[in-house]
Amino acid sequence: MNVVLVEPEIPPNTGNIARLCAATATTLHLIEPFGFKLDDTQLKRAGLDYWDHLNWHRWPNWAAFQKQLPSDARLWIIESKGAQRYDQIKFAPNDYLIFGRETAGLPKQLLDQHRDSWVRIPMFHDKVRSLNLSNCVALVLYEALRQQGFDGEVE
Repeated sequence: MNVVLVEPEIPPNTGNIARLCAATATTLHLIEPFGFKLDDTQLKRAGLDYWDHLNWHRWPNWAAFQKQLPSDARLWIIESKGAQRYDQIKFAPNDYLIFGRETAGLPKQLLDQHRDSWVRIPMFHDKVRSLNLSNCVALVLYEALRQQGFDGEVE
């Protein structure tokens, strides 16, 4: 699996997601610009000492990331108001789960280009704008891994 963070802003969220990706052998893609420096202490503290065990890539922008994608790559855009719930998707092992900035989500142009793969996490209170980014990544990633029978689990 692949988790993609587009312009992440909050160091502890990115650190928690890095730790999650290390624990699940998931590749993490970080797309600039960031709202922090990669040597930020909060980022490292949240990821603890797992950065050495993480397969991750840094991309200067969406275009550079998109250019390296395999022609058959499946992108799932995780954003509120998506037509499908994340539990209705049939995930494949090499899928890319795309998440946007904590304060603004994904750019409108990216959303418009990928309307068919726009996926939401259900919300139950109209006064709550969204869930925490690291929680969203964990929910969707573990559903994708569950569908694959947690292949590769260390017991």
